[in-house]
Amino acid sequence: MKIIKDPVHGYVEVEDFALALLDSPVLQRLRYIKQLGFSYLVYPGANHTRFEHSLGTMFLAGVASRRFGLSDHEHTLVVAAALLHDIGHGPFSHASEPFIEKFLQRTHDDIDILVEEQLGYTLSEWGIDSSELCAVVKGKHPLSGIIHGDLDVDRMDYLLRDAYYTGAPYGSVDAQRLIRHLIRTSEGTVLDENGVNAAESLLIARTLMRPTVYFHHVSRIGESMFQLAVLEHLDRVEKDGFQHILRMDDATCMHALRTSENSIARDLALRLYERRLYKRALYVGSDQVNTTLFEQGVPIEKCREFAARIASKAGLLSHEVLVDIPSIPSEMSLGVRVKNRHTVVGFKEISPRIRTLNATRREQWRLGVYTLPEYQDTVAEAGCEVLYIRKPTRQDTLF
Repeated sequence: MKIIKDPVHGYVEVEDFALALLDSPVLQRLRYIKQLGFSYLVYPGANHTRFEHSLGTMFLAGVASRRFGLSDHEHTLVVAAALLHDIGHGPFSHASEPFIEKFLQRTHDDIDILVEEQLGYTLSEWGIDSSELCAVVKGKHPLSGIIHGDLDVDRMDYLLRDAYYTGAPYGSVDAQRLIRHLIRTSEGTVLDENGVNAAESLLIARTLMRPTVYFHHVSRIGESMFQLAVLEHLDRVEKDGFQHILRMDDATCMHALRTSENSIARDLALRLYERRLYKRALYVGSDQVNTTLFEQGVPIEKCREFAARIASKAGLLSHEVLVDIPSIPSEMSLGVRVKNRHTVVGFKEISPRIRTLNATRREQWRLGVYTLPEYQDTVAEAGCEVLYIRKPTRQDTLF
């Protein structure tokens, strides 16, 4: 066993089977993948990595495992899955997720190939079934709820860790208390009524961290510039070029973009490196657009079509305009039921705050159109026409 000092959870014990996985190249690569992608352009301290988050998730999974009284086999399986759950991420974490979906028709949770190629032997040595572990990570196993559920340890760790490194005072979650008040039954996980406040703090933290960290406009601009750079770079490389990029870390990927044969990719990468970013031409909420068109978000290729149309109308080149249309936030809900002295009831019956938080999340949604600073006004006019955006009236600006 090895002990690692973590700034969020304190001393983290790493069991021998986890240590064998920890030293594998596929996990060590996560040391060089930023947890928050381009949020470091907003928060200089946000340079923490997927490696740290994986350790934290592993630690909390171990706490939950002991709380639930899992067998040795189940404990080993859950802790290993928690440690490996993010190895499928590409460079800059979620910034490369659209390409995984576009080119590979999967998500970062589909880690079967990586596990088979690089971890199969190590897992079998410790009696861990590879397919069972992948099922836990993908949410297709009875124990998946510990990592991917309404009150999962993955979310607990990233909220705590992201708040710590950004300095944002909104991600406070009492993870230990929350886990302590979870009860595993034959019918699923139940929350003791004494843990309701801790559960509410997690929901509130998720809501408040969205606009200030996860969907901060500077971070979204950085992501959009990176994604266009990757698209332009892939235009000049072999057909399966994204498979190669997916295995890169952040620094290697940025080097590939800065030395690309494509001049647009090179320029965008240099701008990111020097923080010479595009600016907001439009940044509008659901009150100014028909959000029914964007419920599921807009795929990257469609965003590029919109950008090309806006650029054409504004008399610009297509790469001088970026369009960012994220999904409308899904309804937060807690399927976890609450147990009091007399009965078991739904979480909504105990806490009415979910309705308010869901309304807040929808109000936080923003559609962004970005361009070079000198073209902001021209692009704003063209963007309103192409995307049918209602311009704010003088009355709107008074509130």
